[in-house]
Amino acid sequence: MKKIAFLSLLWIACLFPSMTSAQEVVYVEDPSQGYLFNRMRDNWFIDAEGGVGFFMSPYDAHAPFGKRIGAKVNLHLGKWFSPLIGIRFGGDFEQLKGATWTGNYSALGYRNWPSMYEDGKYAPTHFNDAGVTADVLFNVSNWLAGYKPHRFYNAIFYVGMDANWVYARDGARPVSHGPWKYGANDDPDHSRNYSVHAGLLNSFAITKKFDLLLDARFDFMQEHTDGAGMGYRTWNEYPSLMIGMSYKIGKSEWNAPVTAVCPEWRYTDAEGDAMAQELADLKRKFADVESQLRKCLEKKPTAVPEPAKNAPLATVYFPINRTEVLGVQRNVVEAVAEVMKNENSNYMLTGWADNYTGNDVINTRLRKGRVATVKKELVNKGVAENRLETQINDGELTNYGPKCASLDRAVTIHRK
Repeated sequence: MKKIAFLSLLWIACLFPSMTSAQEVVYVEDPSQGYLFNRMRDNWFIDAEGGVGFFMSPYDAHAPFGKRIGAKVNLHLGKWFSPLIGIRFGGDFEQLKGATWTGNYSALGYRNWPSMYEDGKYAPTHFNDAGVTADVLFNVSNWLAGYKPHRFYNAIFYVGMDANWVYARDGARPVSHGPWKYGANDDPDHSRNYSVHAGLLNSFAITKKFDLLLDARFDFMQEHTDGAGMGYRTWNEYPSLMIGMSYKIGKSEWNAPVTAVCPEWRYTDAEGDAMAQELADLKRKFADVESQLRKCLEKKPTAVPEPAKNAPLATVYFPINRTEVLGVQRNVVEAVAEVMKNENSNYMLTGWADNYTGNDVINTRLRKGRVATVKKELVNKGVAENRLETQINDGELTNYGPKCASLDRAVTIHRK
């Protein structure tokens, strides 16, 4: 059974190299395991945006639509901490245009406003805000569709806060000449406003470093809208639309953990049939070997016949063109001598040489020299000389051909 198990393992080992060579392990990033954090200096960006906003305070509906549109500009420095979450902070500027009640002169920002709306009942207003802003960014595209480093479009939702300082025309001069000064409605102490906002930043990859931005935003703004004389300090809406550019600083991509993937085996029908046939042939051959092994195990051992009387007691071999007993052959001669000393037989020593090298003269000398050397060695080891008879034979000892000539350079020892 041990032989059967050994053959089974040998068969599997022969197949294994071909199986392993057909399948190469590939190491790839696995996004399902998340993404690795980059260094702090990576994934920074600068963006600049410019566009228009539309101010909506209590009396603004009385002004023409075109007179309520003002400029809006943002400049940010930001960083992404993961493919989903980032922040940006910077400065912003915005114009707040609309209308107010003419009786509220302090809301105009100056006394000599040149035009009125609706038969003088309402007057135009115009304030400039400048301040700081901060946003938290969330990449909706990466959240819904998974992170892709070279995606053309990304939808980014953000929320944030602003703190602005308000500037208006100097109330002592006409609109065309009055300089801008800090303080809306002649009230510098209360001319700061705060706002919260939310927006959708549409980012289009133009190059690896530059993105085109389309920003749709809505501010909920705390603002002096109709002047301290009316006592209003209300929350007003300010939707805006801006376009801009973003520049990426440092590394902008994210790496996922690396895992080992073994490709699937795919075979044609013909290849599958060939493999099935090969497996069937191997099973048949294995079954045949197993059957033969079982028969061998069940077969009863036969008695080993005793050697024939004229079988050689030993054979002493010599190197080419040498007559000395060398190396391990000395052990052979010594063992033969021990056998001879314990027996009463006489022995015939025959000298041989190969007939493939040398000539007849040389080979005859080698035969005589070799048989004489073996006899001398045996006598020296205690074997009686009169029990040893020598002869030479110029025939072939083995007749296996020139490649086996070394088997013919010998002295054979027989019992007589």
